[in-house]
Amino acid sequence: MDECTTDGETPLSSETIPFPAAASGGPISHALFRVARTHRMIAGHLLRRVGLHTGQELVMMQLWELGPQRQVDLIRLLNSDAATMTRTIRRLEHAGFVRRFPCKTDKRVWIIEATPASQALRKEVEELWRELEYAVVGDISDDEQAAVLRLLADMEERLTRAAAALGD
Repeated sequence: MDECTTDGETPLSSETIPFPAAASGGPISHALFRVARTHRMIAGHLLRRVGLHTGQELVMMQLWELGPQRQVDLIRLLNSDAATMTRTIRRLEHAGFVRRFPCKTDKRVWIIEATPASQALRKEVEELWRELEYAVVGDISDDEQAAVLRLLADMEERLTRAAAALGD
């Protein structure tokens, strides 16, 4: 047996990867983790084409949709943490996509707004988001997509309750 393979067979592919026994108590969680990891990888690849990192497009989407926002509101909207949001805003500001300025009534609060330069980026982000969606759903029917969305919403609700319970 070649020392670079485990059993003399060809290297493992996504179809031949065995389900680990340690994950047998959570097959859906295991599948969700794998799907999320692959989704993030593809999103990162697509976003690099427009000069963004994964997650930055979500900040931009909120700013394009809602207009200028307090940084703390972006943290809440995107279920982020302060350190991650600060880094994200700093990188977007450095790229020229957002502008940051202190609130007129409370200098401790920062307001973040999309710059005019980011408007050209918006169409590109919308297009790559469509590409990502197609990579996820392909040609499944509208009814199947609606069912998936319902299941994911239910999962998110349960996970949100579980996360809140962790904070108690």
